[in-house]
Amino acid sequence: MKKLMTLALMALIASGAQAETKKDSVNKNKPVFTVIKENKITSIKDQNRSGTCWDYSTLSFFEAEILKATGKTYDLCESFVANKTYMDRAIQVVRYHGDCQFAQGGSSEDVLATMKQYGICPEGAMPFPGSLYGDSLNNFNEFFSVLEPYVKSVSHSKAKKLSNQWKVGMQGILDAYLGKCPEEFTYEGKKYTPKSFVQSLGINLDDYVSITSYTHHPFYTTFAVEVQDNWRFPQSYNLPMDEMMKVIDNAIDKGYTIAWGGDVSEDGFTRQGLAYAVDAKKTTQSLQGSDMAKWLKMQPAKKRSIIDSLGCTVPEIVATQELRQERFDNWELTDDHGMLIFGVAKDQNGKEYYMVKNSWGESGDYKGIWYMTKTFIAANTMDFLINKNAIPKDIRKKLGL
Repeated sequence: MKKLMTLALMALIASGAQAETKKDSVNKNKPVFTVIKENKITSIKDQNRSGTCWDYSTLSFFEAEILKATGKTYDLCESFVANKTYMDRAIQVVRYHGDCQFAQGGSSEDVLATMKQYGICPEGAMPFPGSLYGDSLNNFNEFFSVLEPYVKSVSHSKAKKLSNQWKVGMQGILDAYLGKCPEEFTYEGKKYTPKSFVQSLGINLDDYVSITSYTHHPFYTTFAVEVQDNWRFPQSYNLPMDEMMKVIDNAIDKGYTIAWGGDVSEDGFTRQGLAYAVDAKKTTQSLQGSDMAKWLKMQPAKKRSIIDSLGCTVPEIVATQELRQERFDNWELTDDHGMLIFGVAKDQNGKEYYMVKNSWGESGDYKGIWYMTKTFIAANTMDFLINKNAIPKDIRKKLGL
């Protein structure tokens, strides 16, 4: 009976695959990619039900940096970074008496700051994500339903003087759900502390800088991008949009990756592994009897269906410096996801896309990889972390690097 059920399941999967193949063959607009440049990355991870894309994407970035510098493959521990970061963030919230945000999200700077201050450990030196509460992956639903009220109660305390015991309680919650950060561990037969381990990885943590592009601050200066998850107030170098994009292209060409942060809430970002900066006006004009008002009233599923059917022929906006600034100021351009840019590919029409590693497991049509048009990245980048040696020399000179 078990064998029959297995065979039936295999047949069902096969028929589903055939149906999908037939469906795709009908859609002539589905992109067919040719890789132009692909840099080495480590394996796809799954953040699951946790707001830790910043953690996964940035550790993926450092894993790629180590791989480029030494040829060695590491799996660095996201739980270590989360444990240290949430404590640091809680301390700041308490110092501000609750007048700032405590949340799951963060930025690439949190990973860099953790590695500089505390070090890092490999996966396996702490409990596997989710294992402490009987899950196979991260699930922060219960964790943060406990953690957020705790931080709020301390930061809004009416006490005239706080004791340090709130930190003991906070650390207890972090350790219960994430595991204790090791003071010492053994890796490949050698003993390390988190600090000595980070020193052994073959990279210089002072080589990393953040890049952005907005007009409300002068170009070629630094400022802290005004989003809530930039709670450490990291400084980003401000470049004109065209130079920001030159930095990305030069980095990929020279074998580097980019820890990207930006907006994936747009209609053109699909769960199938594609991202287009859709020009809604031109898209509706291409649909007989449709108009912009109708598009705006459409359900998201209907919009996705139209975008999927148009595929690589979907009209895109022209990304400009002015449009970036307008969308940032009116809250359309948000900071809601972190990913890793590692290559460039082109579709059958010659349009170029960045190859981007996500942290949602092997989901989508490309098993965890997204193909995001250069226009999408230009329009939706908030900021990104990069090795300063990946920046073109003329731009580095302008920045004083």
